[in-house]
Amino acid sequence: MLFLVYILFSEKLNKYYIGTTDDIERRVKEHNSKFYENNYTSRGIPWQMAFNISCQSSSQAFKIEKHIKAMHSKNYIQNLIKYPEMTQKLLDRYKDL
Repeated sequence: MLFLVYILFSEKLNKYYIGTTDDIERRVKEHNSKFYENNYTSRGIPWQMAFNISCQSSSQAFKIEKHIKAMHSKNYIQNLIKYPEMTQKLLDRYKDL
């Protein structure tokens, strides 16, 4: 099964949202349909896919998601999107042993 770390962008909020999933189409639809009505993402509709990282497992995806969120940096996310070699470093760092 393929797991993804995904980064969505809302022009309305000028913010990014980071999550993990095994079904990206379903998750983007949920975020854009107020499926999570009182959640943060309901305020930023429409969300657009900005970036995703294919992971080997759910645990690897969760670790990478946690790492990106811990950076607390829009700049870090923009660099991650701009420089693909950063993605490979994350995948190597959080490789399941």
